[in-house]
Amino acid sequence: MLHNKFWQGFFALAPLLVILVAIGAYISFFLSLMQNSMEMEGSGDPSRSFIMGGIGFFMFFIFLAIILSLSSLIFYILHAVQNPNLKENNLLVVWILLFIFISGIGQLIYWIVEIVSKRNKTSTTQVQ
Repeated sequence: MLHNKFWQGFFALAPLLVILVAIGAYISFFLSLMQNSMEMEGSGDPSRSFIMGGIGFFMFFIFLAIILSLSSLIFYILHAVQNPNLKENNLLVVWILLFIFISGIGQLIYWIVEIVSKRNKTSTTQVQ
């Protein structure tokens, strides 16, 4: 599973994409809340079910982002530990610290630098 291209790309991109969707959902909820409050100005506050539904939808994306971020962190730490190129250059500790301190972006950078770029080099080397 660690060397599957799909899972490598999924765990690199999914946490960031879910966070972007959550921000978009929050902005959409906020704008619809403002629109409904303008329409319901005379009749009182917007309904509680509308507000709680919007908050629940937003919280679902936040929990999904947390679960994906933690699983991505574990996936890429395991991948880095098994990567023989990092043991030769003593970069293993640097990558793990990057994963921990800049979680979503660290995995994306590792995926681009250590996996995608090396995959393209090995495929062109094998062809020649």
